[in-house]
Amino acid sequence: MKTSSLALITLATSVASLSLPGFAQSTLLGQAQALFKPIPESAPATPGVAKTPAMVALGKALYFDPRLSKSHNISCNTCHQIGLGGVDMLPTSIGHNWQKGGRNAPTVLNAVFNTAQFWDGRAADLSEQAVGPIQNTIEMAISPEHAVAQLSAIPGYQTIFSAAFPGQSQPVTLANIGASIAAFEATLLTPKAPFDRYLRGDENALTAAQKTGLKLFMDKGCASCHNGINVGGGMYAPFGVVEKPGADFLPPEDKGRFQVTSTPSDEYVFKVPTLRNIQLTPPYFHSGKSWDLKQAIAVMASSQLGQELAAEEVANIEAFLLTLTGEQPQVTYPILPPSSVNTPRPEL
Repeated sequence: MKTSSLALITLATSVASLSLPGFAQSTLLGQAQALFKPIPESAPATPGVAKTPAMVALGKALYFDPRLSKSHNISCNTCHQIGLGGVDMLPTSIGHNWQKGGRNAPTVLNAVFNTAQFWDGRAADLSEQAVGPIQNTIEMAISPEHAVAQLSAIPGYQTIFSAAFPGQSQPVTLANIGASIAAFEATLLTPKAPFDRYLRGDENALTAAQKTGLKLFMDKGCASCHNGINVGGGMYAPFGVVEKPGADFLPPEDKGRFQVTSTPSDEYVFKVPTLRNIQLTPPYFHSGKSWDLKQAIAVMASSQLGQELAAEEVANIEAFLLTLTGEQPQVTYPILPPSSVNTPRPEL
């Protein structure tokens, strides 16, 4: 899905027209319900994955297992820490041999609701995303063959894989690794945020300042891209629709989705990030260069909408964004199956 600058501005105008001056405050909830949906309290179906409890249990073990990395020191949770809002709170993550990644690690929480995965959308779903970092030479740095050999040589995993994929003679495969991790990641939801309670009809769930921020968020056009269940994550957009931000926020060498499609119109186009739990996931932007949510709001207003917001407007929008923090997943760290004398050793 591609979104032109003109389409974004037109959509922003149409959203703003929903809240013309003089609209009764009581219509605010209806406007919000037309644009956003609450996070459900149970995990949705995972596209392409016939999820079972055994698959979720296996995926949980694999998510936390650092032996899926060349050094045996990096797991999925290293860069997507469930206790830190699903991120690592670094501008860009540190991978194998202290290499730094090129983009900020997006949150894994509620990622199942995104239209695609990664900033450039190069993975269609969570299953495809899950095996990407394992093979990336900067991140976990092992080959698919190494991953399969590694897990096959850990005796306890044979039993767990067989339970998750009954009937398969050789259940330890890269596809099954990805499907299992995806099944677990799909359970990492953050329901019952104040905004979710509001969307379900509790008008007292938001304060007056937060409602003002919500109205501004819709009136100014923020909701033209940040909408739906994830308040984002559902489309691609150029960073710098009206005015390109500085090189710190938009490094010129990173051309975003263009690197996937080679289509000129996709230069500096990125997947619109979710704003769910935004309070917990600094630093912001794909470059990870903003640690201040107020600054990020102001940059987005000027670069995407061509507007300079007053300090009070920024503060009210921030107040609304803080209502997107939901109940965090309560995950017990798994006891992983032990290695054996035949398990491949770490490579440092």
